[in-house]
Amino acid sequence: MTARFTETLRLASQPAWSQSVGHRFVTELLEGTVSDVVMARYLVQDHRFLDSFLTLLGAALAGADSFEARLRFGRFIGMVCGEENTYFLRAFTALGVSERERAEQPDTKATAGFKAIMREAAATRSYAAALSVLVVAEWLYLDWAQQASQPLPANFVHAEWVTLHDNPDFRDFVGFLRAELDRVGPNEAETSRDFFLRTVALEKAFFDSAYDGEA
Repeated sequence: MTARFTETLRLASQPAWSQSVGHRFVTELLEGTVSDVVMARYLVQDHRFLDSFLTLLGAALAGADSFEARLRFGRFIGMVCGEENTYFLRAFTALGVSERERAEQPDTKATAGFKAIMREAAATRSYAAALSVLVVAEWLYLDWAQQASQPLPANFVHAEWVTLHDNPDFRDFVGFLRAELDRVGPNEAETSRDFFLRTVALEKAFFDSAYDGEA
């Protein structure tokens, strides 16, 4: 049986994919032992590229070739703008991160890279290019979140970041993204592979950057 296109891309991205899913940050998050300093640094940077992420989702919605796909993207955009953004704001309050501190923290190299690749993929007007970045951004997170054991950490900052990336709706959305890329990606295989592999490398770098400055 021929492997799914998305699976061939994930295999091609190794070892960076497995290094991301098994990263120190993931391990400490799932254990509830990640420090407040690291968690705050990570979330500030993650929230920083939410605008570019919405631009990418909008490009995917515009590039989709079916009404059902556009509905899927529309619903997910609503979740990101609502539930996920609200989580960030609650987490910043719990971690004592002020709006000024968030604004003054410079982008890491990985954050700048994520902003750039999301906007680059959107600017191509290629549905396959947009999907290739989105599949990594969502599937890789589902992959690490599914490693969580029960009960989840007591701190909502840790626990809700896990459940945002492992719940029935999210699993269904990742399945939809993969199916769409499996369908359209082979027709733009080189473009899809390029965006996919660069995004996986950025995921690894992004997790690394949460520990910048630590001994």
